[in-house]
Amino acid sequence: MDTIYAPPQDPLKIIHMDHEILVVDKPAGLLSVPGKGEHLADCLIARIKAVFPEVLLIHRLDRDTSGVMIFALTPHAQRHIGLQFEKRQTKKTYVAWVQGHIAEKTGTVDLPLIVDWPNRPRQMVDHENGKQAITDWRVVRYTEDQTRVRLMPKTGRSHQLRVHMLALGHPIMGDPFYATGVARVAPRLMLHAEQLRLRHPDGGAGLSFTAKCPF
Repeated sequence: MDTIYAPPQDPLKIIHMDHEILVVDKPAGLLSVPGKGEHLADCLIARIKAVFPEVLLIHRLDRDTSGVMIFALTPHAQRHIGLQFEKRQTKKTYVAWVQGHIAEKTGTVDLPLIVDWPNRPRQMVDHENGKQAITDWRVVRYTEDQTRVRLMPKTGRSHQLRVHMLALGHPIMGDPFYATGVARVAPRLMLHAEQLRLRHPDGGAGLSFTAKCPF
């Protein structure tokens, strides 16, 4: 794993903003929250706080994943949307390129996950001690040696999509933790949070936010 942290310096891409929430398109390579140490202080929430000091964290995306991320601008919004995530009332859709051809067109991975302590932050399947993790997937198209898939996680475990695709035998291209050989050869982790659907904390109206896939 490359330990040099050189996050992109793209300007903030705001998808939506109102009196309760802020939705942004996170670039790949930028931490959602600060890591340990001054060299990992630059992150998405720090950049947002420079403009919106009241911003509050609700959820995270992995450093190498791009796409839709929602932040709260009030404690009420943080609680309200946090509960939606906790109760699995949000709907998340990701796009990924994986190695090889997935034979079936759709399916579900239901494999419990736990942190692989000696190799953290890697996660692993553990049927005895792991926490439930479920991912629906659907093939979009094939190239000569890859499959483009849509991934719809039902749970929100760390590295869930990455480990579940690996368990299918089709690691996500460019994954520095789980891909090996030719699958590691990609300009970035080919995983993008394309869409997030939830209810607005003020009134409960259904909302859908989309960030165009950059690959």
